[in-house]
Amino acid sequence: MDGQQEPGGRAPQWWRHGPAWWDRRGDEERRPRWPWRSTVLVTAFVLFGSNFAAHAQAGERDALDPFARVLLFMTGAALLWRRRYPVAVVFGTAVTTLVYLGAGYPYGPVFVAVAVACFSAVVAGHRKAAWAAMGTLWAGHALLAHWLYRWLPPSGDEAASWGQELVIATWVVAVAALSELARARREQWARERAERAQAARRRADEERLRIARELHDVLAHSISVINVQAGVGLALLDTDPEQARSALTTIKDQSKEALGEVRQVLDTLRTPGDAPRAPAPGLDRLPELVEQAASAGLTVEVSGKPPRLSPGTDLAAFRIVQEALTNVVRHSGSRHARVRLERDGRTLRLRVDDDGPATGAEAGGSGNGLAGMRERAAALGGTIEAGPRPDGGFRVLAALPTDVKDTAHAEGTDAREDTAHAEGTDAREDTAHAEGTDAREDTAHMKHTPQVKGDDR
Repeated sequence: MDGQQEPGGRAPQWWRHGPAWWDRRGDEERRPRWPWRSTVLVTAFVLFGSNFAAHAQAGERDALDPFARVLLFMTGAALLWRRRYPVAVVFGTAVTTLVYLGAGYPYGPVFVAVAVACFSAVVAGHRKAAWAAMGTLWAGHALLAHWLYRWLPPSGDEAASWGQELVIATWVVAVAALSELARARREQWARERAERAQAARRRADEERLRIARELHDVLAHSISVINVQAGVGLALLDTDPEQARSALTTIKDQSKEALGEVRQVLDTLRTPGDAPRAPAPGLDRLPELVEQAASAGLTVEVSGKPPRLSPGTDLAAFRIVQEALTNVVRHSGSRHARVRLERDGRTLRLRVDDDGPATGAEAGGSGNGLAGMRERAAALGGTIEAGPRPDGGFRVLAALPTDVKDTAHAEGTDAREDTAHAEGTDAREDTAHAEGTDAREDTAHMKHTPQVKGDDR
């Protein structure tokens, strides 16, 4: 099975999801083209079972002779081709069975081969051919038992009763109906497997996007600070070595923190299912953001206290503020920003303002940052508004629900496992490539920020 669990932790029922060996995905590649084992078993059952049937019907039907055994063997052996030529096999077994019965040989397990051929044809999608073959078998038997019996062995035979024909008709319909039921169940199992595989791929994609957002937020903020401090250090290396030393110390601390957070994100790929080594950041670390922004020459004024939030909302709020301040450092000429937190009922409202002016065309930040903020808010059922203010500057306004369930925490383990198994190395390579390019773009943007001066600290 797929390792899935029913609600309540129970193991999945095979009738609902199908046995592990019966999966239509990749039938042609995985299943053998020639079903030797089942064909040998059915043929042996038909041959040996017909011997017992001949003893039980002695005096009523002719005894088995070499020709009868050849017919029985041909009927069973034809099943070897039932996967490659299901229509020909179902009609062939029906015809050889009619020849066998028309020759006066005893009734018995010869009908089993016809049933198996019908089943294979229906499951393979040749429903009309299977029903036509079974109808031919019944009509041929009725013709033999009620008209041609006068000229066919055994001698002195009488017409069969219509009650016997009703039994045979019921058997024919039952075999075809059970084959149809098996076909319907198999198609349902295939649809359910495809839906589960699609859901697993969707969870893997969502987890990969989550990791990409985390890496972007961590790298964009840290590298922005590092870039600013590097510019300060280079500018003051000769004139003020002590200030340059302080800038280098800040670079060291920021790079160490960034490496730790990146390592924590990547650990979810390397060891799926393990608990993170450190708790996810939240608004309780807002003073750290303020201090880091100050080291980059940005004064941040915070008003309002963060309310009690679920871990998912707390992380999203922290990353939104972090990305908004990073954009101020990168794209705004203002050295002052304001962060306002307020709770409106069950909604947390975050507002980050700066007075501008913009230092480039991408004043509010290039696509990934704002897109990441919107994705975080949308995942929690919140909204993000970002754009220039009427009086100048830029504003980011986020509305996040405070009582949202932490779905990221509840589904985190499953999503990480899906990512590791379904995406594996590709996810790490894609994330590294996407974020590496973005980090280079961030650095390039920051190098063109004209607010790097020694007294900005």
